[in-house]
Amino acid sequence: MEMAGSVTHKNGRQRKHLVSWDMKINDGKYGTDLEIEGEALLHDPNKEDGHPKSRKGLKSELGNVSLLLFLYVLQGIPLGLAGSIPLILQSKNVSYTDQAYFSFVFWPFSLKLLWAPLVDAMYIKTFGRRKSWLVPTQYLLGFFMLYLSTSVDSLLESDGTKGPDIFTLTAVFFMFEFLAATQDIAVDGWALTMLSRENVGYASTCNSVGQTAGYFLGNVLFLALESADFCNKYLRFEPKTKGIVTLSDFLFFWGIVFLATTTLVALLKKETSKKSKEERQGVMDTYKLLFSIIKMPTVLTFCVLLLTAKMGFSAADAVTGLKLVEEGVPKEQLALLAVPMVPLQILLPLIISKYTAGPRPLDIFYKAFPFRLLIGLEFALLVWWTPSVKHDGGFPAYYYIVVLISYAVHQVSLYSMYVAVMAFHAKVSDPIIGGTYMTLLNTVTNLGGNWPSTLALWLVDPLTVKECQGPSGQSCGSAEEAGLCAKLGGSCVTTLDGYYVESVICVVIGFGWWFWFGNKIKKIQDEKPSAWQCKTSK
Repeated sequence: MEMAGSVTHKNGRQRKHLVSWDMKINDGKYGTDLEIEGEALLHDPNKEDGHPKSRKGLKSELGNVSLLLFLYVLQGIPLGLAGSIPLILQSKNVSYTDQAYFSFVFWPFSLKLLWAPLVDAMYIKTFGRRKSWLVPTQYLLGFFMLYLSTSVDSLLESDGTKGPDIFTLTAVFFMFEFLAATQDIAVDGWALTMLSRENVGYASTCNSVGQTAGYFLGNVLFLALESADFCNKYLRFEPKTKGIVTLSDFLFFWGIVFLATTTLVALLKKETSKKSKEERQGVMDTYKLLFSIIKMPTVLTFCVLLLTAKMGFSAADAVTGLKLVEEGVPKEQLALLAVPMVPLQILLPLIISKYTAGPRPLDIFYKAFPFRLLIGLEFALLVWWTPSVKHDGGFPAYYYIVVLISYAVHQVSLYSMYVAVMAFHAKVSDPIIGGTYMTLLNTVTNLGGNWPSTLALWLVDPLTVKECQGPSGQSCGSAEEAGLCAKLGGSCVTTLDGYYVESVICVVIGFGWWFWFGNKIKKIQDEKPSAWQCKTSK
């Protein structure tokens, strides 16, 4: 669940994606982090090219660690901004079909495996393998932000006859996230050579901390400072009609930051060239390797399970946060409720990993599955209860406590499933091609969350039943009919909310999946190691 906007995971951070009650855990970057740490384990930190070398302490590489951390912070800004847009759109009463269109913005981070081999293989040698992509990508991100700062208000503008320009917003922010995903590929690769082998493990820390901080700045902090109510209540002595920061101001500021810092990196930071096994592998070789992995029967079965497992959670994860905003919960309050959850989100993987470290990590996935489905029903009850506790001054403190507890329980089940799947990925990945193998499995895992979320948003409106109260013989089945009803002095009233219908359907589908395929996902752990080994790696 993301209070403010995917998410992700960066949860698959992912991570994953969009305004959801699903945590974006690293957006498929867990495999990259393991790949970085695996690279460190494959080399003796006391030797380089077979010869003893002097050890480097962390202090001697604080500059490189700081640069990596900052690059990951920059990466989190576009993710956070994109995650805040659905909440802003919801406050403008856009349809859930429009929200479904915009949800495609969050797909690039789950699809980056498709062009990652190109980023690894094509570069200008004299400029640097990673800088060849990082510098132009960050310049484009900076210019995109400056362009958006001049046009985003008009794109989001709505009046009685016209709503926000969803198509243009989706196209622009999709390219925005595509560039951020490409920057992510370049930074992840650079981390392997920027840090010495004994310190390369810190790259995953920079990844996690930096992207989380960037997402916080671009989402939680922005939504708070953009809210006039929040600023008037906590930050001002005299109330005003707008927040301290507008979306245009925020985009302009970070556009300048991107351009300035990218120029400094291009001019001042030299890239060390180390011939790696990834560099020696051609683009077509990488694509052939990916295809050979996925066509193995065991892997293909597992991928089908990963692609379908989250169908039962899609209504709760993708729609609940938007429904709360629709019912009047301030979007900045939902964003700020994510802050107390940070310690829990740090501790949960550490605690759960103790139970997934054995030979059968997916047993935890199986046990947590029905609890997460039931939490989806609790979310529906929470949305139904929300209007009854609202008063003129907003919502009472006990309401936010209930929301926070619901969020915390949801996180326990979510992380239990996530850590279990990641542990199994690490267990079965062929060590000879572990990085590519892990990235493929994580990509499939993230896609398994993306497509049900988009579909869930798309189906809310068709499943909703409205009737025209006032004029007789009128209906509200379409926007034109609703407009005619209002023109004749009537009003469209919801008699059956598609969110509740969808919540029940999703839980039924989820339990059906659990009963029919739950045992299959447990039994797949009993496959022999040879069933997971790619023939081309032997």
